[in-house]
Amino acid sequence: MRYLPLTESDRAAMLARVGVEDIDALFADVPDGALLAGLPDLPRRKGEMEVERVLGRMAARNLPASSVPFFVGAGAYKHHIPASVDHLIQRSEFLTSYTPYQPEIAQGTLQYLFEFQTQVALLTGMEVANASMYDGSTGTAEAVLMAHRVTKRRKAVLSGGLHPHYAEVVRTVSAMAGDEVASLPADVEAREDIVSRIDGETSCVVVQSPDVFGNLRDLRPIAEAAHRHGALLVAVFTEAVSLGLVESPGAQGADIVVGEGQSIGVPLSFGGPYVGLFATRQKFMRQMPGRLCGQTVDAEGRRGFVLTLSTREQHIRRDKATSNICTNSGLCCLAFTIHLSLLGEAGLTRLARINHAGAVKLVDALASLPGVEVLTRAFFNEVTVRLPKPAAEVVETLARQGILAGVPASRLYPGQGLDDLLLIASTEVNTDEDRAALVAALKGALA
Repeated sequence: MRYLPLTESDRAAMLARVGVEDIDALFADVPDGALLAGLPDLPRRKGEMEVERVLGRMAARNLPASSVPFFVGAGAYKHHIPASVDHLIQRSEFLTSYTPYQPEIAQGTLQYLFEFQTQVALLTGMEVANASMYDGSTGTAEAVLMAHRVTKRRKAVLSGGLHPHYAEVVRTVSAMAGDEVASLPADVEAREDIVSRIDGETSCVVVQSPDVFGNLRDLRPIAEAAHRHGALLVAVFTEAVSLGLVESPGAQGADIVVGEGQSIGVPLSFGGPYVGLFATRQKFMRQMPGRLCGQTVDAEGRRGFVLTLSTREQHIRRDKATSNICTNSGLCCLAFTIHLSLLGEAGLTRLARINHAGAVKLVDALASLPGVEVLTRAFFNEVTVRLPKPAAEVVETLARQGILAGVPASRLYPGQGLDDLLLIASTEVNTDEDRAALVAALKGALA
């Protein structure tokens, strides 16, 4: 009873009140493939020391990104984070703070959120940004829902260069709402004709740049086509550092810009938590999900900060309310803000140039290997290469040699005939020695 306070009769009464026969019925909307058939393969019970040993052995099977030459990207990137970032976010007033329910009392929290919004708006070339989302994928789904509200239409067109995990989140959310999603097939070399898929029923077209295969895309013709049909362009990115060098999505005509901010200030952490960035045009501001912090003056004329838009408006807006992204990635967006503040505009541009220069060096070396074809022509710091044998096998071979070579496309697109493709990312943490080690190991594995 210590850990299971409810009796069988308690559970039966609760299920009867809800109107379902058993607990499994509560999970009816979860796809069968996402449900475990049975209990996980773990010991049923162990003492504390034994649990530490079991979990320790499991953790030791991981190959940490910081311990070997690391070229994995595909949506999450290893960048250097100054020690001052972690030092500052671990101060108790930041680390233990919660969503400000009486927001004007938490002036420090509101101020850094206001600065964060300013940074995101400047990076994306947009007029307004919110106080962050959970991550890039859920931010993309929220952008689609917002486009539906703005256009009063219910159909989204997804580029074949959109990260498949992002696309899957959009489809999941859209399925629950009964919205239509038209997903184009994987577009390895950015040759799709997405403009022809936009029509009078289209709410938005969602395009990523750099895309999941590393291609930089010109958003202007897509934005123009979308606007001709009364649709919005949702521009997506997964590598925030690219915004230090590539023309902003806003300058290319995007209406909503969303993406992953993990590259700036947030460690890989085996997959999260991360921080979603969300920005848009001012005319669409009231349809934006989440919170918006604003600047004002107090009764004595001093500078102060408020929640200009709060999702707590849901109490009165009900079905017309935007999504309640409230207890969000606050600590992660603080880390983002501190790191970007330390870099400054010139520092971010220099960091982006270092990333691109390193990627160019790597691409030149890879292109010299027999049987290796570089498919990505216009890129930032990530490319896709075709190998003469299955990429997953090559990655496993190199991992045993202490080199994490990248992400096989077959992991992102299983069963779609992309087994020979490998996504490789090079950031500022990769040295010339790292790149030489990767090229040498690839040459040996492909011989």
